[in-house]
Amino acid sequence: MGLLDILLGRTKPVPPDLDRLFALPSAAVTLEAAAGFTPTGQGAVCFATVEGGAFEQTHREVQALLDADTDRAGSPVELLRDDFGYSWLVSRRTPEDLPQLVNDLHAVNTSMEVNGFGPQLLCSLVGFERRADGRRLALVYLYKRGTFYPFAPLPGAQGGGAGAQRRDSPLELQMKALLADDLRVEPDLGRWFPLWGAPGL
Repeated sequence: MGLLDILLGRTKPVPPDLDRLFALPSAAVTLEAAAGFTPTGQGAVCFATVEGGAFEQTHREVQALLDADTDRAGSPVELLRDDFGYSWLVSRRTPEDLPQLVNDLHAVNTSMEVNGFGPQLLCSLVGFERRADGRRLALVYLYKRGTFYPFAPLPGAQGGGAGAQRRDSPLELQMKALLADDLRVEPDLGRWFPLWGAPGL
């Protein structure tokens, strides 16, 4: 950053740090011990929809990379599109295999980045559930911020119209405080975007 940037109050963008994803298994231990949430085994990477041969080639590369894992049954990642026009690469593992799920998400993000699709990357999420009451929670990683936030839709709030879309803000704030030592939590609550209907959640 130059002197002119400093004088004009401009800040240099923070480069993405995908290695922060590797803090999720530690955060999962905290979530289970203190709040009863356990991994669902599902995670996803969200990006602005990309068309064309270059992306198809990248998708094939991701499939081939993750297909080398012989412990997984079926397709390594599934490409889905949500109601808002965003694309998701979804990975499914057993709930006990969170470290490998995190590796999958890291590999997908890295492949997209290396192939020139970094600007399209938006976020990654890992799903959790509390079996005692069926509550769902996602830990969301914001690619361009290098930070995490919790997203907790209320039961029945994932489908239906806008009136059905409600989130449990008190629970999200409770998880923010709980995970402060495990993850770099996004301080700007205005960036805690609701991910209605997100695959993997």
